[in-house]
Amino acid sequence: MRILVPIKKVVDYNVRVLPTACKKRVDIENVKMSVNPFDEIALEEAIRLKEKNYAEEICLVTIGPESCEDILRSGLAMGADRAMLIVTEIDLISIQIAQILNSLLKRNKFDLILMGKQAIDDDCNQTGQMLAGLAGLPQATFASELEVTKKSKEMLVIREVDTGVETVSFSLPAVITADLRLNEPRYISLPNIMKAKKKEMEKIELEKLNINFAKSIEVIEISEPEERSKGEILHNVDDLLFELKETLKVI
Repeated sequence: MRILVPIKKVVDYNVRVLPTACKKRVDIENVKMSVNPFDEIALEEAIRLKEKNYAEEICLVTIGPESCEDILRSGLAMGADRAMLIVTEIDLISIQIAQILNSLLKRNKFDLILMGKQAIDDDCNQTGQMLAGLAGLPQATFASELEVTKKSKEMLVIREVDTGVETVSFSLPAVITADLRLNEPRYISLPNIMKAKKKEMEKIELEKLNINFAKSIEVIEISEPEERSKGEILHNVDDLLFELKETLKVI
């Protein structure tokens, strides 16, 4: 099995993001960046599949400027075998990312695309589903557990849904998106960081993929959410009922 793991460089989840002065972009200057947490979980699961001898190769891919090379090196240090950087300065939306990944699938043979269910910067939760649609592949989103069955190249996935959990099975190739409860990513050791420097990283200019990316979305303004008013502590049920009645009168 050959696994493709798309990852994205995002502002670290511990950092409070702010808009730039022009209010057209999020300020990422001098801000800690890291691998999207859901993508890191997907990579961890791919590594575990390889450790169980189900996979022979794990390939990482990210799309962005040259500065994204550092997260690919981190992924290689975790255990991926090689990486691809699709170099571009263009801000892309979900469908465009899916088109790029679909183009890579046509050029390379992968049995499994394992990716995070969403990126924490835009929370779109769309790319995996769109990629499956474009490539005509079966998909399992929000995966909280997965295993390879005894049948050749067949996956069993437990996925989280609104009413609980759902179990699906399908043959590969396929797309799976990882949820938080799938696993806990490992820490990267210093020896593996050194080894990652020698692993293959291919850089591909976006223009070479011959995909037309006409600008379809214009950002009008990015602003911080309004501050919430302080809550009021009520000490008993009578006070709560009184406040509810007063609120209903106003409404």
